[in-house]
Amino acid sequence: MNTSNSPAIRLKDVHSWYGESHIMHGVNIDVMPGEVVTLLGRNGAGRTTTLRAIMGLVGKRTGSIQVDGVETVRMAPHQIARLGLGYCPEERAIMTSLTCEENLMLPPKVAEGGMGVDEIYDMFPNLKSRRNSPGGRLSGGEQQMLAVARILRTGAKTLLLDEISEGLAPVIVQALARMIRELRARGFTVLMVEQNFRFAAPLADRFYIMERGLIVREFSAGQLQDNMQMLQEYLGV
Repeated sequence: MNTSNSPAIRLKDVHSWYGESHIMHGVNIDVMPGEVVTLLGRNGAGRTTTLRAIMGLVGKRTGSIQVDGVETVRMAPHQIARLGLGYCPEERAIMTSLTCEENLMLPPKVAEGGMGVDEIYDMFPNLKSRRNSPGGRLSGGEQQMLAVARILRTGAKTLLLDEISEGLAPVIVQALARMIRELRARGFTVLMVEQNFRFAAPLADRFYIMERGLIVREFSAGQLQDNMQMLQEYLGV
């Protein structure tokens, strides 16, 4: 794990494309080791594309993307993952015909360490009780927990989380919030895209606001109250 003062993730003048569509227009982001950083913005602002660009999952990207000081802009996604990066996409991608535990064991190790199955079940008791249930029979909240949990087993120490609270019952959202607090306490780094500001606000150390493929504002958790009017203008929160 990166324990230095250098960023766990650094984007500098990053542009990205899907085919002919130019989505990111010179994005600059730093995420320090052990931080929880939230990327806010309206739908279509380029937030999910930013996570996908970090993982190398866009058609083309330029500029500089560093993971623990390693330049990755020309790397393939599997090489980037081996730097200890885990990506939880909005669609979750649970294998419906496999059991909960088979889904959990499916991804390969990408780095040393990683949580053991019992440790994961301690963090997600719902998954333990459902360990033998097919993935397709898990609730939306259980599927979301599973999508995050399987990353933790791989050894990834930097997590990219895309809208993990979307459409879930409040009790599940609260469980995910506890999970993020515990991961931060364990030294994980988290960059998350969230539409649910009430979920993200008490969790993040810093916030970036994205609009039309650009970062337009950045502020810390301590500056949150001073920026509420600005957030209202950008997000309607």
